[in-house]
Amino acid sequence: MPPAPAARAKVLHAFAELLVESGERAATIEAVADRAGVSKGGLLYHFPSKDALVDGLLDRLGELTATDVDTMRDAPEGAADYLLRTSTVIDGDFGVLYLAASRLAQGAYPRARDVLDAAQTAWTETVREEVGDPVLARAVSLMGEGLYALASFGASSLGDRDIDDLLALVREAAAARSSGRTPA
Repeated sequence: MPPAPAARAKVLHAFAELLVESGERAATIEAVADRAGVSKGGLLYHFPSKDALVDGLLDRLGELTATDVDTMRDAPEGAADYLLRTSTVIDGDFGVLYLAASRLAQGAYPRARDVLDAAQTAWTETVREEVGDPVLARAVSLMGEGLYALASFGASSLGDRDIDDLLALVREAAAARSSGRTPA
């Protein structure tokens, strides 16, 4: 009998929350089961080891990243606008899974670094499709990472006007680079 999607998601979310709040050592099988409101046996039925939990979390983050990239491509205001505006959003399933993967990447899970690198590459490439310049696309992606870092630390000093200003700079730089001029 395959695991129920809701139960699986609940366990993965509990694991991610524990990683973010207390670190990898505190995210034991017992603690995850308790947080998710399932028995240890029930958790082990779905995820037979902590490594299986890590793999499940990273697989889910990969799925959510692919969905996010599709949404970026379809965003009415463009990929760069979407990336910078959503980089300040850290709540929700994606935010907690991304932060949890970041915690895992700091430890003994190289696959977490690979998944985070793949996300960064996908976002950068999607922005490059819009702005036409790989260096500018990387700069936009790094701006997004900086905004995300500030938001994850609780900084709230950036508002819509600041992001509007960054996007104006990106548009100016894209126009200048495509015409061969150097942006001011």
